[in-house]
Amino acid sequence: MIAIVDYGAGNIFSVKNALDYLGFESGLVSDCDSIKAADAVILPGVGAFPAAMKMLEQSGLIGTIKEEASKKPFLGICLGMQLIFEKGYEFGECDGLGLIGGSVRKMDETELIIPHMGWNKLEKLNDCPLLENVGDDEYVYFVHSYKAHCSDSDIAAYCEYGGRVPALVYDGKYVFGAQFHPEKSGETGLKILKSFGGLI
Repeated sequence: MIAIVDYGAGNIFSVKNALDYLGFESGLVSDCDSIKAADAVILPGVGAFPAAMKMLEQSGLIGTIKEEASKKPFLGICLGMQLIFEKGYEFGECDGLGLIGGSVRKMDETELIIPHMGWNKLEKLNDCPLLENVGDDEYVYFVHSYKAHCSDSDIAAYCEYGGRVPALVYDGKYVFGAQFHPEKSGETGLKILKSFGGLI
């Protein structure tokens, strides 16, 4: 079973619908025991970094999420991806989950239209099991104003938008993060979610 963490800041139903379509058993969960019992975990998210971290803290899920992400497939989506880094700088500095080294900072408003919204081509950088069935000319859907700053070794794929924007990150073990919305990215997004479910 894939646990979709429901902590009050997620676009949870579209993720659940995509997993249902693919035939994966999934459930919306908000307690530690359900996350521990799951075979994989998805952390969705929309909104602001500090507000989401506060909701996670109030839910009492942070410790369990960190523990489970060290031993089973874990996917952060959009804001959920940003939360996996060490720091966020939306409305000031805020600690993240620290599952991957790096920080999340606002994109350059002087040169770009923010938020970055629309379809962009995925450019592969490093091997990643979620990209095994994704070709070299495929597009995914983004809606965000902040981007990750991390080591190239943790970037599985990026897009070009005023420079390189990490699109899919991977720690080489269990932790994945998608800045785009796979559940809203057509066949390409479904292939990525299918590959994630196939890790169970």
